[in-house]
Amino acid sequence: MKKIFIVVALVTAFQSNVATAEDSKPDNELTFNAALVSDYRYRGISQSQLQPALQGGADYNNPSGFYAGTWLSTIKWITDQGGSGRLEWDLYAGKKGQISKDISYDVGVLSYVYPTNALSPSANTTEIYGQLGYGPAYAKYSYSVSNLFGFTNSKGSAYFDIGANFELGDGYTINLHAGHQKVTNTPVASYTDWKIGVTKEFGVVTGSLAVIGTNSTSYMGPAPDMKNLGKTSLVLSVSKTF
Repeated sequence: MKKIFIVVALVTAFQSNVATAEDSKPDNELTFNAALVSDYRYRGISQSQLQPALQGGADYNNPSGFYAGTWLSTIKWITDQGGSGRLEWDLYAGKKGQISKDISYDVGVLSYVYPTNALSPSANTTEIYGQLGYGPAYAKYSYSVSNLFGFTNSKGSAYFDIGANFELGDGYTINLHAGHQKVTNTPVASYTDWKIGVTKEFGVVTGSLAVIGTNSTSYMGPAPDMKNLGKTSLVLSVSKTF
C-alpha cells in the first residue's frame, strides 16, 4: 500500500507543475472496439483454456484527461473451477496526462466482474493502478483492494510490469512486455510473464502476433488434459476500433 501512496503523491506533485494547453486538446471522444483472439492471455495466463475468445468494449475520453470504459471477453476458467460464468466484464476509470513533454502518467481503478461466477471466494476483483511512461516505454503498478481472482485472503496482491511499443513505420509496431504477479498468502501462485510481439495496421483492421509465456506451472486446465495455461505460445489477434 505504501507504494501506491508514493505513486499517487508523485503524480499529484507533478500535476501541480504541469502547464496545460486546453485549446489543443481533442473534444470528448467515444470509441468502440471488437476483437477475435486465438487465445485470451491475461498477465501471461490463458483465460480461455488456450482456445479462441471474442472480445469487445467501449471507451470514453474527456479533454481534461479523465476516461472511463468497459470491456468484455468470453472465458473458460470460471467453469474450469466449478462455477457457471463464461464472461469477464471489466469496468474502469481514471485520469491520464503529461507530467512533462516526455513523461506521461495514468492513474485509475479497474474492476473485473464475473457474472454468476458462483465461486467462493468470489472471483470478482478490484485493483487500483498507477503508470508512468517515457516515450514508448512504461512502468505500471497494480494493487488489489479485494481478493485477487478468487484466491483466499489475497487482498493486497500486486502486479508490476514494464514494457515498450516501438513504431517501425508502415504501420508496424514492436510490442515488448515483462511483468511479475505477486499473490498475497499464496506464494506458489506468484509468477513472472513476458511477451514479444508485432502489431500491424491494415487500415480496416489491426493484426497482432505475439509470443507469450510465463514461468508458472500452477495454473492448469481441467482434467484429464491438465494443460499448463501459462505455457509459451504464439497468440494471434485481429481487432478493430470504430
